[in-house]
Amino acid sequence: MSDYVMDADHPGLAMDRGVQDVLGKGIDRIDGVLKVMGAATYGYEHQVGDQVAYGYLITAPAAKGKVIGFDTDAARAVPGVLDIIVDDPRIPRQAAGFVPAKRGNAAIDHWDQVIGAAIATSFEAAREAARAVRVEIEAEAGRFDTLAHVTHASGPPADSRLKDVAKGDIEAAMAEAAACIDQVYSTPHQVHAAMEPHASIAVWEGKKLTLYSSLQILGAAKAVLAGALRIEPGNVRIVSPYIGGGFGGKMLGPEAVMAAIAAERLGRPVKIAMARAQLFHNVYRRTDTHQRIRLAADADGKLTAIGHDSVVSQGPDGGFMEPVALGTIALYAAPARHISHKIVTLDMVQAGAVRAPGEAVGMLALETAMDELAEKLGRDPIDFRKLNEPAVDPMTGAPFSTRRLVECLDEGARRFGWANRSATPGSVREGEWLIGMGMAAAVRINLLIDSEARVTLGSDGRARIETDMTDIGTGTYTILAQIAGESLGLPIDCIDVKLGDSDMPTGAGSGGSFGAASAGSSVALACEDIVAELAKRMDTSPENMTLKDGHAIAGNRRVSLDTLVGDAPLVATGKISQGSNARSFSQAAHGAQFAEVAVNAVTGAVRVRRMLGVFEAGRILNAKTARSQAIGGMIWGIGYALMEGLELDTRYGQFVNHDLGEYHVPVHADVPHLDVHFIEDVDRHANPIGVKGLGELTISGAGAAVTNAIYNACGVRVRDFPMTLDKVLAGLPPI
Repeated sequence: MSDYVMDADHPGLAMDRGVQDVLGKGIDRIDGVLKVMGAATYGYEHQVGDQVAYGYLITAPAAKGKVIGFDTDAARAVPGVLDIIVDDPRIPRQAAGFVPAKRGNAAIDHWDQVIGAAIATSFEAAREAARAVRVEIEAEAGRFDTLAHVTHASGPPADSRLKDVAKGDIEAAMAEAAACIDQVYSTPHQVHAAMEPHASIAVWEGKKLTLYSSLQILGAAKAVLAGALRIEPGNVRIVSPYIGGGFGGKMLGPEAVMAAIAAERLGRPVKIAMARAQLFHNVYRRTDTHQRIRLAADADGKLTAIGHDSVVSQGPDGGFMEPVALGTIALYAAPARHISHKIVTLDMVQAGAVRAPGEAVGMLALETAMDELAEKLGRDPIDFRKLNEPAVDPMTGAPFSTRRLVECLDEGARRFGWANRSATPGSVREGEWLIGMGMAAAVRINLLIDSEARVTLGSDGRARIETDMTDIGTGTYTILAQIAGESLGLPIDCIDVKLGDSDMPTGAGSGGSFGAASAGSSVALACEDIVAELAKRMDTSPENMTLKDGHAIAGNRRVSLDTLVGDAPLVATGKISQGSNARSFSQAAHGAQFAEVAVNAVTGAVRVRRMLGVFEAGRILNAKTARSQAIGGMIWGIGYALMEGLELDTRYGQFVNHDLGEYHVPVHADVPHLDVHFIEDVDRHANPIGVKGLGELTISGAGAAVTNAIYNACGVRVRDFPMTLDKVLAGLPPI
């Protein structure tokens, strides 16, 4: 087993010496054909026999209180009903990914909370029965408004990734500044909005449970499911080969636990999918944020202080804190720094990770404020950011592993035509439309998570990769094949990739933009052992052997891999673990976002006309899938800037726009041509394969580029996001 801890840079890999020329190429997704043909099996689609039963979740008609009793007579009378489960102490009372509530089985913690399930021979019968159940509750007054309860806020939890920071005298810096900004920016509650709902099938064989589901991180899900069911983790197997969108939300959900309870109780497979409206209250949300940004600069444009103080919310049992200032901590140089987070407990579903937690909402505020201060100083927004580029991490003093932000800014300005921008808001007009350009920096911290993979080189010369790592549409199947192909000298069609089964070696899972670095490194390390054995059989060293097109070449010999392998397959396991490099180097991916918008001077309607993202995220493993990820992230940024947000009825704690008809995300008509460019710089300090997280980086700053472009177009500055039409229209000058 090749087990590497990142306490130092890896000395080099076979994939670095490879000549197969598949690494980095824009190879089509190897799972793409299956998905286009409908042959990729998602969680709810697995065939588990003719006796499968269907469940529909029963939910609470209140946000706070206690369940007193149920009337299930009408529900049990529905034809096809097999059971109404409302009395099992293991019924989950919390959002996806979290353990049951601490206050007991009857406690209601949030609106629409799962309190049971109807099980029937058809989905339609289960739905009818669930709706026929009458629930008696003892309702209580709840807390639903973050700012109304801020006096009872707490600080960051002990295990929070981001701690409060006070460095230097920010008050003095603000008082002495040549120019400063002190503004509050707010963002709304948000949900993941994946196309595929949370759905699971539970099958018991004796004491062993198999769960077919759509889950991002199987190791964590297995532990949570076993704990919820009060069984040993070794008796749980989770299968999740394909996922129809995750965005941080495809963690273990209440439907999975309910399906397992029902299947055990009935002695037959049970499948449950959450209704779309139920997802909005039973999968954790992104918290609303209220961010005070303070920036101070001297007459030369140098920042003397940065303050980013946030108020966020959480449910009664939640431990997660949205790390709002995550992108702020090392982005710009300033001697005085103040970062704090306050958490307000609400009687709502828990808050958790949603699409770039921290940077997505924090950079929307920070990069808007940076533009505001640049205008006060009379400086170009790009030049202002470059002027405040730090030489080392301004928080820790650690050197950057790689940092090409200035190059991203310059290359983006050149490609986008920034020199043609008018600095005067409202000065460029095309009929009723006011035209403007905006930009923002992008940053995303880089993570490496323990990950293990097994690689087998068979007697037929084919390689097989096995890990419980998942693919949420990001291209994991393909990039792992490319890594192994380059390492072993095999064409892509000679590699089989098996993912999403908890019986396989435990990978990092998908989340936090750490999947490619973690799973990819473990695959590359496993290949190292196989290459070493092949070199031994070729009577040479790995460095003096070339692997190409299924052959090993060394010392004037060319031998096929199937001949070298012989009758017994070569099997190797690779494992990567984080080490001291995470502390020795400040690790993050960077980029620059650019947008051009048109604002209707009569109606206030906003149209994004074009966008460009220039990103540095270490080695690019697949040019096509990387570009696809970047486009997706930039689209999310458009949504954050212009439309996305949950509307909360603060009387009842209910999200009133709990469907995709009213919860608006960008669609084709909202998205123009998006251009993406990568500045590649292999980061040897980050992980053995030299990649850095990409997907969430490309969300960061995208929204601020749009909001800054709106200001440049029409002079309207909105700090309560999203910038919906009514907010823009209210600020437009009379025609």
